[in-house]
Amino acid sequence: MIRIENLSKSFTNGNSKLWALKDINLQINKGEIFGIIGLSGAGKSTLIRCINRLEEPTEGRIYIDGKDITSLDKKELRKVRKEIGMIFQHFNLLSQKNVFKNIAFPLELEGLPQREIHSRVNTLLEYVELADKKDAYPAQLSGGQKQRVAIARALANNPKILLSDEATSALDPKTTKSILELLNRIRKEFGLTIVLITHQMEVVKDICDRVAIIEDGSIIEMNTVEELFKNPKTQTARTFINSIKTDVEEEIIKPDGFKGTLIRLAYLGDSAKKPIVSQMIKKFGIEVNILSGNINELMSTSVGHLILELTGNEDELNKAINYLKSQNVSVEVIK
Repeated sequence: MIRIENLSKSFTNGNSKLWALKDINLQINKGEIFGIIGLSGAGKSTLIRCINRLEEPTEGRIYIDGKDITSLDKKELRKVRKEIGMIFQHFNLLSQKNVFKNIAFPLELEGLPQREIHSRVNTLLEYVELADKKDAYPAQLSGGQKQRVAIARALANNPKILLSDEATSALDPKTTKSILELLNRIRKEFGLTIVLITHQMEVVKDICDRVAIIEDGSIIEMNTVEELFKNPKTQTARTFINSIKTDVEEEIIKPDGFKGTLIRLAYLGDSAKKPIVSQMIKKFGIEVNILSGNINELMSTSVGHLILELTGNEDELNKAINYLKSQNVSVEVIK
């Protein structure tokens, strides 16, 4: 659906050049929710704005349904943009227009007949559960309601792709959950491909199929959400995952003060609910000290994490670790 090849973007500041994106390569599949996560200034918003050429790439190519949009002229680009909806952190609603007019705006720009506009807008108002707010103005709406209006407006032209730039970061957790549920429903019912920019790992955990981590303008890790939680490859990924856990883990994994072998376990799905550790204790002559643990519920499965201190005969320790691996458990020896 979306293929990005060797994409780079630079900005000029006086005599110096700042590279906001460096050699980005991504393949985003039709119908998936693809998350791009990074800290502020990592380049994620620049990346999503390049996908619809709100920012012009300095180098590289962007293909949508096999068409190189970086080679299109303005007229051709306008045609492609009709198939790409976008929602923003701060909603970008027109304050002088009511809810109905905000949603109708892109349809009016297309010159559609009023009867068709009226039908389409009312259908969207029902879909985002704001039919009773059609005459209200943005200043009279809550943050969640404003974002629902923005989503309805983004859907007005029946896009194939929806770009979400930090669409939930200004919302409280309960409202965020309702907006994510709406986005997931849109994906399932309309078959949209959604590219979701965020700095919140909770958002990735709840809704995304795959995720790329961006740092200093480069993709440093990319995987399914399940595999990322189970086996993060970079410290940045671990930091994001730890941000939705307790702070205890960061304190206890420092090896000083522990005489045994410290291991971190990660396990998916049904493995997270099996008594694997107790079975290990019964099978091998070792002692186990559980230092921390949790289970994260992802969109389609669950991922559990445990940090253990193992003490005992070295041969038995190795057998125990091999046993864990045989049970589809990812094992990282910390010390």
